[in-house]
Amino acid sequence: MELKKLPDALTVCKLARPEDADVSKDLFFLCRTDEEISLVCRTEDTPENTLARENGWRAFRIQGVLDFSLIGILSKISGILAENGIGIFAVSTYNTDYILVKGEDLDRAMDALEQAGYHCL
Repeated sequence: MELKKLPDALTVCKLARPEDADVSKDLFFLCRTDEEISLVCRTEDTPENTLARENGWRAFRIQGVLDFSLIGILSKISGILAENGIGIFAVSTYNTDYILVKGEDLDRAMDALEQAGYHCL
């Protein structure tokens, strides 16, 4: 399985209103629930008026389109990273999964996944 490292620094934040997110940008994940509005975006695109934010995330994605019948993909990756003391923030789309780790853990995460048989781009 191929994993592709994304080039941008990311921020995870909490918004008061979904309109505060600039949805014209290339990369963002916006989620609204009955409890909160969360946004993951490039750090440079983070809205000024966030309720809370955490900078310093980096991401990689599982390459290709994942069939919904596949089981355990995130579990295996998160398990490898957990064994190496690396926490994650995961986001799933219709096509695939994105795994965020703190920037200082990115190289170590990719090395651990390579050693476990993943091909990291």
